[in-house]
Amino acid sequence: MKFSTKLLTVATLGLTMLGVSACGNKSASNTSSKIPTKIDKKTTVTFWYSLTGTSQSALKKLTTDFEKNNPNITIKLQSQGGNYSDLQAKLVSGLQSPKDLPTITQAYPGWLYNAAKNKMLVNLTPYVNNKEVGWGSYQKSDIQSGLWNGAKITGKQYGVPFNKSVEVLFYNKTLLDKYGVKVPTNMTELKFASEKIYSKSHHKVRGVGFDALNNYYMIAMKEKGIDFNNKLNFASPASKKVINYYANGVKAGYFMQAGTEKYMSTPFDNTRVAMFIGSTANEAYVKQALPKKYEYGIAPRPSELNAQQGTDIYMFNKATAMQKAAAFKFLKFLTSQSSQLYWAKQTGYMPVNSKTLNSAAYKANKNSKVPAILAKTTKNLYFLPVTKNSITAYDQVNANMQTILAQAAKKQNWNNAINNGKNKLDAAWKQ
Repeated sequence: MKFSTKLLTVATLGLTMLGVSACGNKSASNTSSKIPTKIDKKTTVTFWYSLTGTSQSALKKLTTDFEKNNPNITIKLQSQGGNYSDLQAKLVSGLQSPKDLPTITQAYPGWLYNAAKNKMLVNLTPYVNNKEVGWGSYQKSDIQSGLWNGAKITGKQYGVPFNKSVEVLFYNKTLLDKYGVKVPTNMTELKFASEKIYSKSHHKVRGVGFDALNNYYMIAMKEKGIDFNNKLNFASPASKKVINYYANGVKAGYFMQAGTEKYMSTPFDNTRVAMFIGSTANEAYVKQALPKKYEYGIAPRPSELNAQQGTDIYMFNKATAMQKAAAFKFLKFLTSQSSQLYWAKQTGYMPVNSKTLNSAAYKANKNSKVPAILAKTTKNLYFLPVTKNSITAYDQVNANMQTILAQAAKKQNWNNAINNGKNKLDAAWKQ
């Protein structure tokens, strides 16, 4: 769903290069023996979530399947509203009264930064490493390290990846064919393709736009070897190069920003832009709204890195040992190969299980163009590390880019906006 994809795409991005070995440690492994390996008495697990429509139906169906195979475990699903802001508000309230918290919850890691600092969350490494309740190791989970790392808070594994999506390139195949443009595979090709489309359409069709400006900036900077943290200089030469790539395109007319239309799928559906980079969740909207005389296509994001988006599932320390073990068995079931195939087909979310992601059964999905290219565009995932004020800073980058691109569209100089943006970003990190 579009709202959930945009609201804090921030908080769930991961680097596959970090390696699964970093997820565990000896002290955590030693505590695994204390975990109940058999649920031999009736145990209820409460699960807070925010899903609607087919996603909610799919979760309920999987929960029923799990309970049939685990008769001593009851999973009490508790919807916290139709969007993530409702769930976030409930969690903020619950953290003030821990006894009211659930056993597990769907969440972005940034929401639970204070909970982690206050030791209210369960470090899941012992459960992962437990051969009975978990898998025995992170590697055996078949969940890639980039997704695991995106569910860490202050370096500890508090979350299990759940409903995920990544960014892809949506393109109007009809228009690209008309103007003789090949689907771009990198940022240089993206610029040239956009210039050609804008020129050949006599300035009626712009080339491309990015939905998440902070994703655009953070990934481009990371590909230059610069991490998103409080040492980042928004006015540095490297930063200016990233900013100017987009701003120069907007000024010249071949790039576009969503602006008041909020999402690039709107001008894409109106054929005013030939391509856009956004979440895979946009496919449903594109399929519904693009005029029938046009054919759309989906390609990997034209970059080395990609941004993982979506929520994870976290466990609270208030739960009993039996509840924690039962809850983790449920999380293991949700992320299994068969469960993830059903989940992905029903919801359109990315399978977090690598075997599912690479399976012929998943790639053969005829109702979506995402599965065929998803494995290729998720090899190197980047995430926003959850540290103090990282989300505030990430949001400030989005505001900075909006201001800069608005000035570029008016053909105004944006150097002062970069300098002001630096001051605002520095202040966001320090607040």
